[in-house]
Amino acid sequence: MLTVTERTIDDVTILDLNGSIRLGEEESHLREAVKNLLAAGRTKIVLNLDEVDYIDSSGIGALVYSFTTARRHNGQLKLLNLGQRVHDVLTLTKLLSVFEAFDDEDKAVKSFA
Repeated sequence: MLTVTERTIDDVTILDLNGSIRLGEEESHLREAVKNLLAAGRTKIVLNLDEVDYIDSSGIGALVYSFTTARRHNGQLKLLNLGQRVHDVLTLTKLLSVFEAFDDEDKAVKSFA
């Protein structure tokens, strides 16, 4: 199960993710959350992965989809608080070089300036 909690700092939207990002409802929930933000004109997005305990290939696909969809809407999507498992998967798939990732929320928010 994946829960997504939305909060805003300045004009940056942070999505706090809790649970697993895997094939099915979880990855669909993430995709929809990002699409809805972009449709509302909120183009500065940070995904906080601190509480994500598992991610599969569909979850990776959801991250890539979110990133590319944000770009198509002239937005930016950045990652925050990668756990070791998520970090390892992104490193193994060479996607860590695609995403901008942060360990500090304040730095992530300020990076949009």
